[in-house]
Amino acid sequence: MLAHSDWKFDEVFEGTTEDGKTITMDGNSAHVHGASPMQAVLMALCSCTSVDVVNILKKKRQDLTALRVTAHATQADAPPRVFTHIRLIYAVHGKLSRKAVEDAVSLSKNKYCSVSKMLEKAMTIEYDIVYPDGEPEA
Repeated sequence: MLAHSDWKFDEVFEGTTEDGKTITMDGNSAHVHGASPMQAVLMALCSCTSVDVVNILKKKRQDLTALRVTAHATQADAPPRVFTHIRLIYAVHGKLSRKAVEDAVSLSKNKYCSVSKMLEKAMTIEYDIVYPDGEPEA
């Protein structure tokens, strides 16, 4: 895997993957031109675990209609402002088995999500599962 970052102007950078996918990042505190690099890490974590959960629930033949994973992160007060704690909130929609959802989230966290596994070496990652459409069957 290969990626690079090009300085565009001020504190704005464009990250590019080896196959040409791009993301704009802005190191300025206002983040006018893109996400900060630390925000991009959180987005990567949310996306990584989402891929796992969706795929696992599909394999379990669950009727998933929507999924939003939100990361609430705490950073150190002084540089380097590393994350010290992350709480993931999985908002799961559809006609689902609670056990299937809990198993999918657990498998993602403990086995499949490489972003989560890397970040866990430096901090605690906890999670909650919520069902905005109402509680699923047991």
